[in-house]
Amino acid sequence: MAVEIFSRYELKYIISDELFRIFKKQLDGRLEADKYCRHDSFYTICNIYYDTADNEIIRKSIDKPVYKEKIRLRSYGVVKSDDIVFFEIKKKYDGCVFKRRTELTLAEAYNYINGGKMPEARDELDRLVKNEIDFFVHKYKSLMPKVFISYDRIAMYGITDKSFRVTFDSNIRTRRYDLSLDKGIYGDLLMPADCWLMEVKTKDSIPLWFARLLSKYRIYPVSFSKYGTEYKNFITGCKDEKVEKNVSRLYA
Repeated sequence: MAVEIFSRYELKYIISDELFRIFKKQLDGRLEADKYCRHDSFYTICNIYYDTADNEIIRKSIDKPVYKEKIRLRSYGVVKSDDIVFFEIKKKYDGCVFKRRTELTLAEAYNYINGGKMPEARDELDRLVKNEIDFFVHKYKSLMPKVFISYDRIAMYGITDKSFRVTFDSNIRTRRYDLSLDKGIYGDLLMPADCWLMEVKTKDSIPLWFARLLSKYRIYPVSFSKYGTEYKNFITGCKDEKVEKNVSRLYA
């Protein structure tokens, strides 16, 4: 798909590896794996987050304003210059997440972000998204790659309601060097290897059956941002206290 536009609500939970395996079995028959999960296995997502020299975008974001936004370049696995990647803008207003993305080759994306022109749009919808990305880039000026974040994901969506999605991310790796999607997948772990970040994504409310599962296994929502957490760790030189508290609770 060349372009995607959607809005949804997102809830996040940190769970142990043991609970992940138990909980995921409860989803059988109600959710099915998305197209990237071959043979019911995970796939790897790689991201380059862009920001200003003084980290204006992420600093605003972690202050938890009513409105915040981020821009990133995403690939599925390690890519080469002529492979498809996705330029994405992610906005959040009053709890609702809005996402815009368009596909380019890696070479086109790097050429654009380094001062070149945005490739021609494929259709009217693609033109609107490319214009929005272009406005974002020129609004902040001199955006530069700041951090690489990758993770292994298992993604599922509702059999009867495909807008309801649940994703499980593990091995969240970050680095502030080799900031390219063709360099490989490596870096420091953002959370312990035996933890999973579960994200629930829905246009409306969570289905009752799912809410009952959360209650049964005492799974509670947390405030968590991969880029935000990485930035706090980078600035302070130590792990984010709120994340550490949520992780330690799993082993209490």
